[in-house]
Amino acid sequence: MRASPADHRDAARFAEEAGRLLLGIRTRIDAGEAIDRVRHDGDLGSHELLLGRLADAHPHDAVLSEEGADDLARLDAKRVWIVDPLDGTREFGEPLRTDWAVHVALVIGGEPVAGAVALPARGLVLSTAAPPTLPPSTGGRPRVVVSRTRPPAEAERLATALGAELVAMGSAGAKAMAVVLGDADVYPHAGGQYEWDSAAPVAVAARTGLHVSRLDGTPLRYNQRDAWLPDLLICRPELAEPVLAALA
Repeated sequence: MRASPADHRDAARFAEEAGRLLLGIRTRIDAGEAIDRVRHDGDLGSHELLLGRLADAHPHDAVLSEEGADDLARLDAKRVWIVDPLDGTREFGEPLRTDWAVHVALVIGGEPVAGAVALPARGLVLSTAAPPTLPPSTGGRPRVVVSRTRPPAEAERLATALGAELVAMGSAGAKAMAVVLGDADVYPHAGGQYEWDSAAPVAVAARTGLHVSRLDGTPLRYNQRDAWLPDLLICRPELAEPVLAALA
């Protein structure tokens, strides 16, 4: 079973709509409202919007959301939407930061077959509906994007092996889309994530022509009983072999 054109369009449309909602909620910080309240309302508001849109458009599909209870009936569903209503809640609460995102992905047979990542503060929605064209390599030192708060030791080892530079950034979606947009070359993650952190970014990255896998090169699988994913690699295809070798 494949995603339909409507699936691709809906992923992009719903992610964009949730992003606009979040931008509106975020303005309350400027009005002096407590940041923790704004973050909470952003998470919940985006979750409720996405679940409502998916229920209307795809009433027979299952949904796994970071902000919702995990109904394991999804394991028997042929189609499962995996969403992160607000990826990068910390960055969302810092008004000058743009590295936060909304993720919407459709998973069939364990694979993200349609997806969208909205970067609302940058006015961007990257999706499988209109896959971005991967920019050519700069030919310079590889850029390895890492968490700004907890870069993994694997990234340091990789940077040394490749003669790369580390680029710190916030949310998982922002880091993955940095590779899609050509602002970075490699996104390795070893600290563990949940499926909603990477399903949509992986869908978009794969459709763009990037390499996507676990850090050992094995395939990423979604809609598993345990939604925890230990590690992830997204990188330019020409770097996949040396990156995997350095991480082995």
